[in-house]
Amino acid sequence: MNGSVIKGKAMRWCHLIGLIALSFIIGGCATSQSNHQPEAVNDPIEEVNRGVYQFNEGVDTYAIAPASRGWTLITTRGMRHGVENFFDNLESPGYILNDLLQGKPKQAGTQTARFVINSTIGVLGFFDPAQAWLGLNARPEDFGQTLGVWGADEGPYLMLPLLGPSSGRDVTRYPIAYYTNLMTYVTLDTLSFGTLTAVNIVNARARGDRLARFRDESALDPYVFTRSAYRQFRQNQVHDGQPPEGDDPYGEFFEQMDAAD
Repeated sequence: MNGSVIKGKAMRWCHLIGLIALSFIIGGCATSQSNHQPEAVNDPIEEVNRGVYQFNEGVDTYAIAPASRGWTLITTRGMRHGVENFFDNLESPGYILNDLLQGKPKQAGTQTARFVINSTIGVLGFFDPAQAWLGLNARPEDFGQTLGVWGADEGPYLMLPLLGPSSGRDVTRYPIAYYTNLMTYVTLDTLSFGTLTAVNIVNARARGDRLARFRDESALDPYVFTRSAYRQFRQNQVHDGQPPEGDDPYGEFFEQMDAAD
């Protein structure tokens, strides 16, 4: 259980940095949403979620953000990008599994080729020759997305301690991701697993620092902005970057996120 929680924390930092709590969200104006619209926002335990959000922000302010600033001082941008590539490569088996479950054999083949090439020529995934040389682009997939492709509703919004934003559907991603991540098997003890996870989280936080500051300066209500941006982000992922017409007010932001760093 502890390992699963740690892994989930790392994943959330890696993929939602710049978007959501413990998150780094930009791209649009935050507008105040009334707390008298529970059906519209589907946030039935908003009071509890806000409390968890504040806890997560406290952890970020007093622990993760300071560590990320120190990490930035002793690493280069290229080193941080390589570390991100390394951890992303370890998650490849999960991406491949979810591609197959979603009925995307071609994408599964692309991801398999990326994994083989980057794990060998790319020196354990620190480099990405699959994309640089062959144009094989990464497209992370998780079990929450798979359920969305299968037609499952996202369910109520949830803010999880340390893990950040989620939903009734998306919480299913954590156990699947834990058991399909190679780090679960290549680290022989809890200390090694924890150390690698800490590096993953701090590195992701460092790469998203500019976006985090932008969100904090721009959002009238960071919690509401986080909730809205998270849902749009997941909608974008479920539809492979092509959400239904009119359902993606943050589309331009996601493109900026992809181009950042």
